[in-house]
Formats: sequence, C-alpha cells, structure tokens
Amino acid sequence: MKKVLIISYYWPPAGGPGVQRWLKFTKYLPDFNIQPIVYVPENATYPIIDNDLINDIQKTTIVLKQPIKEPYKIASLFSKKSTKSISSGLIKDNKKQSLLEKTMLFIRGNFFIPDARVAWVKPSVNYLSNYISTNNIDTIITTGPPHSLHLIGYELQRKNNVKWIADFRDPWTNIGYHKELKLTKFAQKKHKRLEFEVLNSANCIITTSYTTKNEFAAITQKPIHVITNGYDIEKIEKPLLDKKFSISHIGSLLSKRNPKILWEVLSEIISENELFKNDFELKLLGKISSEIIETLKKYKLESYVTNLGYVSHTEALINQRKSQMLLLIEIDSHETKGIIPGKLFEYMAAERPIIALGPVESDVEKILKETNCGCYFNYTEKQKLKTYILESYSHFKQNNLHIYGIGLQYYSRKKLTEKLANVITNLL
Repeated sequence: MKKVLIISYYWPPAGGPGVQRWLKFTKYLPDFNIQPIVYVPENATYPIIDNDLINDIQKTTIVLKQPIKEPYKIASLFSKKSTKSISSGLIKDNKKQSLLEKTMLFIRGNFFIPDARVAWVKPSVNYLSNYISTNNIDTIITTGPPHSLHLIGYELQRKNNVKWIADFRDPWTNIGYHKELKLTKFAQKKHKRLEFEVLNSANCIITTSYTTKNEFAAITQKPIHVITNGYDIEKIEKPLLDKKFSISHIGSLLSKRNPKILWEVLSEIISENELFKNDFELKLLGKISSEIIETLKKYKLESYVTNLGYVSHTEALINQRKSQMLLLIEIDSHETKGIIPGKLFEYMAAERPIIALGPVESDVEKILKETNCGCYFNYTEKQKLKTYILESYSHFKQNNLHIYGIGLQYYSRKKLTEKLANVITNLL
C-alpha cells in the first residue's frame, strides 16, 4: 500500500468546513490502496470545536502531532472576542473597527506572512524530514489555508526530494479577506512571491474551483486538477420537514456576506402577503457577525429569525434535511467567483431547493445549473429573486416543494477520493 503524508492544520476536534475535506479523503483513500498519514498541530487554537467529528477519524489513519506556537493565544489576552472573530474570518467593516482591532489586523497581515501559523514551518520541517526518510515516504500533500503549510511542503521537497501536491481549498492572494489585512507594499510583494514559488515548485496543484484553476494557470505551467468538495453518505434518518416555510443558512455569515437585496425582498413579501408573514422563518446556524444582526433589525426581520448559533456537523445535517429551503450566500466580488463553499454539496445531498446569491459568472452558478438543485441570483436580480421565493412558497403551500437533482453521484466523497487517488498514482 502506497504511503502518503498529508500536512493539514484543521483536524478534529476542529469544526467548520475546513476540516471536512481531508477528514473524508483519509476515510476513503485506503479503498484505493493508499495509506494516509496525517500531520497536524497538537495544540492548535481552533475558532470552532466539534467533538463529534473525532468519531469520523478512521482507525486506519495514522495521525502525527507536533506542538504549534500560535500568536492568537497571546492576542486573546488583549481581546478574546476580537481574536476569535479575526481567526474565524469575521472581520468588521473598516469604519466599525476599534483601534485595537485595526492594530491586530495590521500585525496579522504584515508580521505573520503568509499567516499566523508561519512559526510552525521550521519545527515541522525538522520533524517531518526525519519521519519521511525513516518511513520511506515519497509523496506529500499540503492543504491550505493556512497557506504557511505549503511552505512546509516547499522545504520538504527540497530537503527530501519527495513528490509534492499542493491543495488549495481557497485562493491565496485573491481570497476575499486578503484586502482586509492592511498589507504594506512589502507584505503584498512577499505574498505574491511566496505564492509564485509554491505554485511553480509543487509537482502538481489541486484547487476546489475552476476559477481558481484558471487564475493559477496564469502563474504556473504545473498541472492543475480541480477536485471540488463534496458530500458523504451520512447515516441520518430523514427528519420531518419544518412546518414553517423555513429558509436556512448553515455556516458563518461574515460582515461582507450580507445580502441586503434578500433582506429587502423578504421584508417586502412579509408586508404584502399575510399568509407568508405567518408561515415564514429564517434559520441561521453558525457564527453570525454583528453587522448581519443589525441589518436584519433594519429590515424588521429579527422576529422571524431563529438563531441557533454553531451546532455540531450532525445537527447541521439534520437541519439541512428538515428545512424547506437552503440559503447559500457569497460576497458580491470578482475575487469570490471561484469560491465554492463545502456546504453547497451537503445542501445538494439534502435534496432541498437552494437559493444562492453571489457574483456574476460564479462557479456555484455553474454547478447549480448542471445539477438542477436550485436557483442562483446575482445582486442585481431583485425581481427574479422575489418571484422565485414566491413561487417556492406557493409550492410549499401545495405540499409540493422539492427538487430533482441530476448527477449528484459525481460529488460524493468516495468518487472525489477516487479522482484524488488517480492524481497521486499518476504523479510524475
């Protein structure tokens, strides 16, 4: 059985979407004659904890752990709340940031390049160099963000002459929050240089979206494979659907992920349609920024909101399956066209209609059209959005609100792992 060393920051008990991708890959890699060995931090500062995910770690997976020194632990001494928000990606609008928050973002962006986990690079390289040579490992995979983990791969490739796959769950310099880090010109150039070196040193690149692949193809001639996130077959009994006309969002709602067009549409329908007013419920599961809460109040929607906060992955899956409709929101920006949230595929597997909002020409729009799992709207399509919600509500009242997905099997975790296994075995 071929051994592959996977270097990741996120691993159970970490919660959230970042941990799901490689937790599921390691579950199925042995089916394709590949032994996963996972290297993760021993004492990481995870913004979200989900102990249920520990049960998903396979007995066949070898897990190596080494300590990590994290500046977020020191920063939390000054402001635990701000530190947790920044590490979770919940960055406030610049005008609403306190002096402390602005200072923390500046330090994070300019003193810790590419990210706050960069201090883990050197000790990890020292530890893994010895482990690789002792255990005859010839292939490593790094997954980011945090993108500092790709620097571990870069150094190990040079020292140990291993084959290296760099997996990008998100872009690097084109990621949405990059501009929020108050980068100096020196820091911007260093990010670009490191991104260039990683993309041109790895034997091959994996991205989760077609847009990111195209962006990277302008920087490197190395092979780039798109392996999206996906859904797993979960042993969960199908729950009864909500009696209310529930529209549910699962996951973090960042400050800039604030679809005022949707809140406006819902507010209008409530004022115009008494039946809808009595039936409607907006369910939010996950970390919600204060700006989102303020905007919902502005549109007088707070009384229709059920805010469940962060729940376990199992609880999230149950809520997906019982909701009448599922909500997917992305920031309206050119940089977010290639962001395909992992929850999209779980939404699809839940077999509930999806309402998605995001930028024009998004990869999410392409997938929704191909799979027939819902409708996508950009931020200028207010009337189309309103019409779709009203039509969906009409189907709900007739007990006829459902979808008929097409080709969902191609997004199953096992099918995607087969694709990954082919990349590994065919690595030049």
